[in-house]
Amino acid sequence: MSTTPITWFEFGTDRPDEAQRFYGELFGWTFEQQGPSYRVTGAGGDTGIGGAIRTIGDDAPNYAAFYAEVADVAETCRRAEAAGGTVLVPPATTPSGLVRAQLLDPVGNRVGLFAPPPAQV
Repeated sequence: MSTTPITWFEFGTDRPDEAQRFYGELFGWTFEQQGPSYRVTGAGGDTGIGGAIRTIGDDAPNYAAFYAEVADVAETCRRAEAAGGTVLVPPATTPSGLVRAQLLDPVGNRVGLFAPPPAQV
């Protein structure tokens, strides 16, 4: 069985400015706005992973999730459900071709999945 790498993290919050200030002061992370609700950081530098803060609505719960890079997001969602997980956000393709989804594991933890866009020939 091959190992699936964790290559991204995401904090979902209704207070993104406060989260950005906190992680900036605590770890020295800087953020770049990418779209109206997403702030990206290269937090891991050359040796770690990157991540982002996603702005969510007041009625959604805040969360922290890591993202595993997989070959097939839809198939991984099917396998997660068979293993007792729940698909929170079904597979969706971004304009760049990246496919992503979010799961809830059987003990209540949020887990993200993504497959990078296909290589352009």
